[in-house]
Amino acid sequence: MKHYLRLMLGKKSSYATECFANNYIGVDFGINEDLTDQLPDDWRTFNKEFIPKFIDIHPEKSKVAAGLACGALWTVAKGLCEGDIVLCPNGEGRYHIGEITGGYQFYPNTNLPHRRPIRWYDQKIDRSDMSSGLKNSTGSVGTVSAVDRYSEEIDLLIGGIKQSVICSTDETIEDPAIFVLEKHLEDFLVANWSQTQLGQEYDIFQEDGEIKGQQYPTDTGYIDILAISKDKSKLLVVELKKGRASDAVVGQIQRYMGYVKEELAEDNQSVQGVIIALEDDIRIKRALVVAPNIKFLKYQISFKLI
Repeated sequence: MKHYLRLMLGKKSSYATECFANNYIGVDFGINEDLTDQLPDDWRTFNKEFIPKFIDIHPEKSKVAAGLACGALWTVAKGLCEGDIVLCPNGEGRYHIGEITGGYQFYPNTNLPHRRPIRWYDQKIDRSDMSSGLKNSTGSVGTVSAVDRYSEEIDLLIGGIKQSVICSTDETIEDPAIFVLEKHLEDFLVANWSQTQLGQEYDIFQEDGEIKGQQYPTDTGYIDILAISKDKSKLLVVELKKGRASDAVVGQIQRYMGYVKEELAEDNQSVQGVIIALEDDIRIKRALVVAPNIKFLKYQISFKLI
């Protein structure tokens, strides 16, 4: 199965021109060693070994930051297969599209030492031609972002064909209209976090002044928002219902919280969860009676015409 990924080539695409000219993609993260014989098939195994190494190199970083960096490193070095499609922004509103053509290569003492060869397509994609969903996914902060769900749209854009409406193929979605609305709500929450009830106690996880807690990757999917309490004692998993079946949402947030507890939380940190939905949901409320570390919040939409 072919996979699709958005990849940043250096902070703010600083190495994009070099990569486009020399037909490769790459990452750094300060791990200056050849990984050829250190790439297991399971990225969790890789993270268990390399998170401590990353923290030794960057003692100021948290386990959350280390998990994000090591996961991205494994994805580029091992997770991508020949034939997979990569979208890389050039920093000017366009995305170069390439196809992975070979395996992992190590180039010590270079800007991006962990590399994969790539064949860049002639066709570029303008961000303005993307659907709102693809814009949101490709605009996510962090080095890598999976965009498999938009594969059909990307293939059309590569061929120069615009598609005006992209529908989700997630079988757990009961109401597509609410799905679209609550995807925009996620971006609104991130942009206005400090003004929300949650923002009084928590900050969205950041690294080097950039938000990295939106669409945080785990081994079972992407957390909508990962936040940390201002006193650093709690990690918060925020999941928007997005029109999905209630049981699917509760199960998903529990899996995310399990991952955060096992892989990211420090020994002195607890893990909390919040499900946010447009309407009251008795099924979610019943399920959460036996999950006291998960709260349910309902949001309201209002606007004025002046």
